[in-house]
Amino acid sequence: MASDTMTDVLHDDRRRVLFEAVHNFRDLGGYPSSSGGATRWNVLYRADGLHRLTEADLVMFADLGVSTVVDLRTDLELEQHGTFPHDRSAVDFHHIPVIDATWNHDAMPDLGDVDFLVWAYRSMLSAGSARFADAINVLADVEGPAVFHCAAGKDRTGILAALILGSVGVADEVIVADYGLTAEAMLRMQTWVRINHPDMFARYAETPSAFLAAEPAAMQVIIDDLRSEHGSVHAAARAFGVTAQAIDRLADRLVG
Repeated sequence: MASDTMTDVLHDDRRRVLFEAVHNFRDLGGYPSSSGGATRWNVLYRADGLHRLTEADLVMFADLGVSTVVDLRTDLELEQHGTFPHDRSAVDFHHIPVIDATWNHDAMPDLGDVDFLVWAYRSMLSAGSARFADAINVLADVEGPAVFHCAAGKDRTGILAALILGSVGVADEVIVADYGLTAEAMLRMQTWVRINHPDMFARYAETPSAFLAAEPAAMQVIIDDLRSEHGSVHAAARAFGVTAQAIDRLADRLVG
């Protein structure tokens, strides 16, 4: 895809949904597919922690008509921070923790940002491939718009977005570029934290830079891994446990 076309697609005015306290909520519409069509708008969203939605945000969220929320965070994260207020909203809520524990500062390998993310994503897929497949199977069967999210909408959400988009024929370069949009969101999140939670912002100084990074080169390595091992992202999703029928249903819903 030509660079100017890619820029137009990525920065379409419909891409980012502007909430007060959620900073990485994006529509996965408008991405060209190998089928000749493009992903539909207002069908599937990716996001960061929806437990932070304010009352004003919830009004905006309701206007989107989202019927299903898939939360990829761990049990501990839900216990500590809460969830999307599904008891107050008419949505189907699915908790599918794709990893059992988040990264530990003391246990992380001494690597640069890209190499660390590659290590982390490979570990995530090695341990959680079946759970990513569970999430895709759920999203294939929903009616109405859906959103999946983790804490920052970067790592777990990024891997799931790559598997979904690749399964319905979106090109690797577009998947990588979509992942890269999260870098802007991480800056927005840090600004919001500095203003609203200064104590938490102070702790960011002790956070390894890789924990906050969204390096497109890392996602490209992961896609290359999937193609090398399975032949395609679609085939990788099938190997992880996504049914052929689920991918067909997902493509029917998502690609126009």
